[in-house]
Amino acid sequence: MTYSADLNFSFAHTRRVNFGAGALNEIGSLVGDLGFERALIVTDAFLLEKTDFVERARKSLGPRCAGVYGGVVPDPTAESIDRGADEARRIGCDVLISIGGGSAIDTAKGMAVVLREGGRVLDHEGYHALTREPWPHIAVPTTAGTGSEMTMVTVIKDTARGQKTFIGSYYLHPLAAVLDPELTVKMPAKLTAATGLDAMSHAVESLLSNLRNPISDACAIQAIELIVNNLPRCLRQPDDLAARGQMLIAAALAGSAFSNAMVVLNHALAHALGARFGVHHGTANAIFLPHTMRYFSDVAADRLALVARALGISEADQQRAAHQAADFMESFIRGAGLGERLSDYGVKEADLPGLAELALGDGSIIYSPKTISEIEEVVGLLKQAL
Repeated sequence: MTYSADLNFSFAHTRRVNFGAGALNEIGSLVGDLGFERALIVTDAFLLEKTDFVERARKSLGPRCAGVYGGVVPDPTAESIDRGADEARRIGCDVLISIGGGSAIDTAKGMAVVLREGGRVLDHEGYHALTREPWPHIAVPTTAGTGSEMTMVTVIKDTARGQKTFIGSYYLHPLAAVLDPELTVKMPAKLTAATGLDAMSHAVESLLSNLRNPISDACAIQAIELIVNNLPRCLRQPDDLAARGQMLIAAALAGSAFSNAMVVLNHALAHALGARFGVHHGTANAIFLPHTMRYFSDVAADRLALVARALGISEADQQRAAHQAADFMESFIRGAGLGERLSDYGVKEADLPGLAELALGDGSIIYSPKTISEIEEVVGLLKQAL
């Protein structure tokens, strides 16, 4: 990868990462070291009722655990975030601890903004509207995919408008992240695959983005190498703790990459599909990724050649390497059990213009390596995935 003489960028991510099997059991010490006394755990009903994760955190926190908000929903809605903020105010916590996937972490991020700034979460949507740190937040991911524990963005579903929106700010990074591979061992195969391919999408798209920089590129390339080598191991042997740990690290690296470089068209399409048809975000990204890689191969062969090398492809010609990377990705996704198409989720050809219009209005699309403005062009790409 070459960079021009006028290269300039800022790079920021979560300040502190605690990694290791059993790291959740030390969260009480972390909270104490950071000077907090009243922690509110933010999680979902399944993790609260069907796992011992929350109980382990409570035990470690001891009297520092002020309560639990179990109202996290998939693709967190503005309403669920606002309810959580109301509960946090009632309890009087001084730190939030999210335990869960990207939905739990994004919910806590939104709550943190509301607790600091007041109002409702949608009052603060957009990039760089925050002028100070939100409420303190420690993120404990239980999936290896979203990388939200390392990012400056929270994605929110606005049910009134029927679309996803976001808050983005350098202030929004969690204060700390706790990466414990023991928490991901029981993930079902489909969720393991979907979250892992979400991280793959973050890494690939950050390399394609017009905001890429040498540090985000390095994070992305390392993330791709870790995913291609460890996701199949996790699927073959779910209790492979080493592979689970490497996937958590890959997700964090990919999160750092895309939080700074941003994502591109692929995520715009995934956001649209998730908002209209309720498709899991990682699955939606996997559906589109090989197609968007081919779509950008005419203007970003050099960047896709980097993806190819990270995937283990040795091809000197950049254009051929770009196409081989897309073909490899399609096969890799199918091998992970996510070879779905849009039609598998009830999407019909008549739905494609609406999805294309929604994607064109998504903020992610502006970072793509070429300008995309015509609905017909996006519909053509969607047809390939139908």
